[in-house]
Amino acid sequence: MANEAKPCPCEIGDRMEYGGRGQEVQIEHIKSYVVKPSSGSDKAVIVIHDVYGWQLPNTRYIADMLAANGYIAVCPDFYVGKDPWSPTSDWSKFQEWLEDKKATSINREVDAVLRFLKEQCGVHLIGSVGFCWGGVAAHHLALDYPEIKAGVSVYGIIREREDCFELKSPVLFIFAEKDEVVPLEQVSILQARLKEKCTVDHQVKIFPDQSHGFVHRKREDINPSDRPHILEARSDMLNWLNKYI
Repeated sequence: MANEAKPCPCEIGDRMEYGGRGQEVQIEHIKSYVVKPSSGSDKAVIVIHDVYGWQLPNTRYIADMLAANGYIAVCPDFYVGKDPWSPTSDWSKFQEWLEDKKATSINREVDAVLRFLKEQCGVHLIGSVGFCWGGVAAHHLALDYPEIKAGVSVYGIIREREDCFELKSPVLFIFAEKDEVVPLEQVSILQARLKEKCTVDHQVKIFPDQSHGFVHRKREDINPSDRPHILEARSDMLNWLNKYI
């Protein structure tokens, strides 16, 4: 981590007072937030939460936005009932807390969600979007699940896999210039290695003057100077999904 004293500043930004338009449902062994568009759709996006878990209003806001744009959005509890991180938790215990919540160890849950989408929702085209911890997970899905046709990894990056540059599906990587968790030197390495190793479409985009969490943790209505970047990143996310799904 770039900042061992505080390895994930995800509480930066604004916690939304937002209830959501969807429903909480049980998908096999995991609870999930599911929201569907007003008209039928055979397209879906798996929305992967940050360290604050699947019930964070900010993440549900993004899921609802995806549904408003024609996608069935599913945000599963990838911690499977274990407590998410809390802003009041001791940051010195973060790595210990993370030990049984690896973003690259979610295949059982992903498989369950894929079955649900295909068998119960009639979905044929699936993408993924993830934030921070979920950004790492979205990167992971692009390596292990070619059936997921597109991914958007928002301020998340895999560091430990040797094959992490050999994407099997197109991925848009969104980063912040002033991110303490994923510094620009790591982004530069990612860009160079993707150019060298990756055979599918990909894009790495860095937003100037932004900090970790800006896409889903900052409210565009009360952060006027950040608003153009927030809206641009969300538009990029939708455009990328629309291009491949």
